Order: sequence, then structure tokens, then C-alpha cells
Amino acid sequence: MDIPTLQSFFLWCCLINGGLLAFWIVILSAAPDLVFRTQRKWFPLEKEQFTVVMYGFLGLYKIFFMIFNFTPLIALLIIG
Repeated sequence: MDIPTLQSFFLWCCLINGGLLAFWIVILSAAPDLVFRTQRKWFPLEKEQFTVVMYGFLGLYKIFFMIFNFTPLIALLIIG
């Protein structure tokens, strides 16, 4: 696989995963009670526990996004 193809691949990965991260943040910021009520049907958590879990998942997703999508894209742009 050549470098321009990999750059295109990681660019699209960054756009898709960054969009999902932004969408998740907007939904949790705009309607936290709606998300809590929806998830409460499947997971019996208190509001405080739910907030901690969602914050943890957001942080973990952001770290994985940076390590597996953004960093390889930057490296490919530097060497390309």
C-alpha cells in the first residue's frame, strides 16, 4: 500500500471517529437526562455513576482516537 492511500485512509478514519466523538459530546451535553433515561432501561446505574461511566468512556474513546487515528495520520503526513 502506498503512502497517499494510507493518508487517505487515516484521514477518513479521523473524520468518521472525530465526528462520532463530537456527536457523542453534543448529545451528552444537550440532553443528558434523555441519555440517562434511555440507558437506565438496560443498565441499573445511579445518575452519578452514569456520569462517571460516560466521562470515562469519552476519555478512553478520545485516547484511542488520538493513538490509533490521529497520530498515524500526522506521521504519514510528515513522511509523505
